[in-house]
Amino acid sequence: MGKGYLALILHAHLPFVRHPEHSEFLEEDWLFEAITETYIPLIEVFDRLLEDGLDFRLTISLSPPLISMLTDNLLQSRYVRYIEQRIRLAEKEMERTKPQPEFYRLAQMYHGYFTNARYVFVEKYHQNIIRAFQKFQDSGKLEIMTSCATHACLTLMNNNVNAMRAQIHVAVNHYEKHFGRKPRGMWLPECGYEHGADRLLQEAGIRFFITETHGILFASPKPKYGIYAPVYCTSGPAAFGRDVESSKQVWSSQEGYPGDFFYREFYRDIGFDLDYSYVKPYLHRDGIRTNTGIKYYRITGKTNHKEPYIPEKALDKASEHAENFIHNRKKQTEFLVSFMDKKPIIVAPYDAELFGHWWFEGPDWINFLLRRIASDRNTISLITPSEYLERYPAHQTATPSLSTWGYQGYNEQWLNGSNDWIYKHLHKAAERMVELARTHADINGHSLKSRALNQAARELLLAQSSDWAFIMKAGAMVEYAVKRTKEHLVNFTKLYNEIQAGTIDPDWLSSIENRDNIFPDIDYRIYQ
Repeated sequence: MGKGYLALILHAHLPFVRHPEHSEFLEEDWLFEAITETYIPLIEVFDRLLEDGLDFRLTISLSPPLISMLTDNLLQSRYVRYIEQRIRLAEKEMERTKPQPEFYRLAQMYHGYFTNARYVFVEKYHQNIIRAFQKFQDSGKLEIMTSCATHACLTLMNNNVNAMRAQIHVAVNHYEKHFGRKPRGMWLPECGYEHGADRLLQEAGIRFFITETHGILFASPKPKYGIYAPVYCTSGPAAFGRDVESSKQVWSSQEGYPGDFFYREFYRDIGFDLDYSYVKPYLHRDGIRTNTGIKYYRITGKTNHKEPYIPEKALDKASEHAENFIHNRKKQTEFLVSFMDKKPIIVAPYDAELFGHWWFEGPDWINFLLRRIASDRNTISLITPSEYLERYPAHQTATPSLSTWGYQGYNEQWLNGSNDWIYKHLHKAAERMVELARTHADINGHSLKSRALNQAARELLLAQSSDWAFIMKAGAMVEYAVKRTKEHLVNFTKLYNEIQAGTIDPDWLSSIENRDNIFPDIDYRIYQ
């Protein structure tokens, strides 16, 4: 069975973006692009592996906001509209590019790509692709983890244990509703470990979590095997640390695989390249140029002149890079077994959206990787964190260090001059939510006040999403992130004041219940 294990982990998450008050909304495209370019291609890879009878193991976290959007009827119907528009654009492109063979074949490729996406989404999985992931989990090939309720960074809410607990327990309850069982693992948002968070995870039944490299390396006492075996927190859950070496090969824009010159260039899209009047019918009503998903060029090099994309060459590169990745993991494993008395586990976590969306050939790379490991297990085998804990139940006990991934590794991406203003408001709102839960502990579950209390909990959770702080720091779509943060905080404050005064506006409450409808089964008492 080999000398060591590889745990390939994908983190699938997007912020909750749903705007029924508009007939279409630009930021909803984040979800639609991810469905088309990441989730459906990955589903296709897993389906083909099952059909071919190949054994594989992979771990994926599906965050509660992502699950909520993928199972929402409004967004499901809007995705169908989105993909059908892309099919029509690809048909138009096939006509336009007929005199240009190198582009015509790509237009044909995109037409088939979009048409297949619609088939998988509508015909095969009846507009609910969560069913696909559940099928893979039930077959024993995929382990699905959860994340915090709205991907709140626990390291920046340590002043309120009840607020941290709510983020964890709401997520666990949401997972159980959709998958019929409790999750075993949790992806800590931003890989951020906070002292004491493990006790809350244990309380919620979580057996393991994923954290950043230095969270394990700087643990106390120092782990004997570094990041190549988990450590147990004193409260019980196991902590797995990210392997830097395997991550760098895939993530790095300078040294990683996705930067190869034969891969598709993400930043050249016909939504920006072609005449405005030509693409305008396929843009949003506000007329802003956006990505259409049709991209004709390869990376080529650090130059403005880009050569046409050649799918066959890119596929060859994906195969070559999968082989290189496996070769390096074998060498890594052979070194590790020389001083370990148990088989090492190399934990390789990535954002799922890297594969397909940012790195178009990423799902093909995963396909080659899984197939080759399945056919040759002499050195490494695929495994999930749960399986590793079952095979090796005894591990060192240690307390992980405060840590996150991202710039500098200690919160700086989410706490800096561009976004630090939000936290005093988030902390005050969390204090008030705990106050509401304790003051109104025995409210009838179907009363107007109970509805308002539950909606207050939703608004707080949505405001706490780490995505808004990240976007403010990143510098793109900042206005939207600021708007969302302020809207949820204003809604919460209005609800708090009306609940305390006994003057709840039922019409306004209904309107925000309809818009911010995440976690329909939430019970505000979670904050007690």
